[in-house]
Amino acid sequence: MKKILVPVDFSKPSAHALHVAARIAEQLQAEIIVLHMMGISEAVLTKDEAQEYEEAKYYMNLARKRFKPFLNQPYLEHIKVREIVQNYKDFKELNKVAQEQHINLIVMGSHGTSGIGDFFLGSNTEKVVRSSDIPVLVVKMSNPDFKVENILFACDFTEDSVLAFKNVREFAANFSAKLNLVYINTPHYDFNSNTEIEERISKFFYKAGTIEQEVTIYNDYSVEHGLMNYSKKGNYDILAIPTRGRKPVLHFLLGSRSIGEDVANHANLPVLTFKI
Repeated sequence: MKKILVPVDFSKPSAHALHVAARIAEQLQAEIIVLHMMGISEAVLTKDEAQEYEEAKYYMNLARKRFKPFLNQPYLEHIKVREIVQNYKDFKELNKVAQEQHINLIVMGSHGTSGIGDFFLGSNTEKVVRSSDIPVLVVKMSNPDFKVENILFACDFTEDSVLAFKNVREFAANFSAKLNLVYINTPHYDFNSNTEIEERISKFFYKAGTIEQEVTIYNDYSVEHGLMNYSKKGNYDILAIPTRGRKPVLHFLLGSRSIGEDVANHANLPVLTFKI
């Protein structure tokens, strides 16, 4: 893990994300790339090429000036930081940037369902979580003492979650962190007896090509509430979950959003998502 991408809109949530990214970069000796998406609309840009160039140059310089105080932080003193300013509007383009820059992790802030500032409107955290092929760490609160020592990974222990498990295990190994596993069992959909769940988990570890690990089976009325309630029981630093893009995470839907997106929006605990 050598490169971390932090999308910023100069808001408090993106500052929180930058601080967490710095803590990770410091431990792993990684580089941070901060990306600001200007999102200039076609109405702002004129049809005249010369004027269009000057308009774009003006907004780009304005954004770069905002970077100076934003990045003038003591916790960044010994970390390599690179800035990117682009007129991206679609958050799917973040995945393209991540691929081009060989990014290993995206760290982004979120207000929750209200978005993260003037440039990150609506459910943009969800859009990034949904479209990114790179693991995304969603940070909601200030966490200057952030560390990665205790990770909680929740999944449905079906075969298509094996890759996410391998990825989170590798992530945990980078920090020599403890990896805790939990299965949320609900009464309304895909209810399983303990025997059925244990058989599923045994097959899961066989597919993963690893020895079986302890998995906590936690019962609740919904996967979302189960994740929220169980995560409060331990001193966890990160809640890690797989996401299937537009398909439901853990085979459950909450309204029109997947559980993974909803948890990323509402959990105060940093949420790490792995696309499968």
